Amino acid sequence: MADKPIPPPPGAVNRITPKLAEITQQVLFGDVWERKQLSKRDRSLITCAVLTALYRPSELKFHLKLALTNGVTREELGELMTHVAFYAGWPCAVQAAQAMEDALKEAS
Repeated sequence: MADKPIPPPPGAVNRITPKLAEITQQVLFGDVWERKQLSKRDRSLITCAVLTALYRPSELKFHLKLALTNGVTREELGELMTHVAFYAGWPCAVQAAQAMEDALKEAS
């Protein structure tokens, strides 16, 4: 990832599904995100596009912040949302834009 460690999954995930939290940290972020075949920047773009298309605003907020850390610009994320709107639907893109606004507020 970026130089900063990935924060642990939300408390409920840790409390209710500790094995899922462990797998998330060790396998997803410890292995999959560390594979050299794609840059972290590219993985962030892909992840944000998929989460936008699947209408997953809670997870998207985390990954939008991570994408900015991984070198994706705000303009690129906005373009991603515009592009995805034509393939996944307007509501998905509008919700992604709201998630982006919320993520930026939380980050400042």
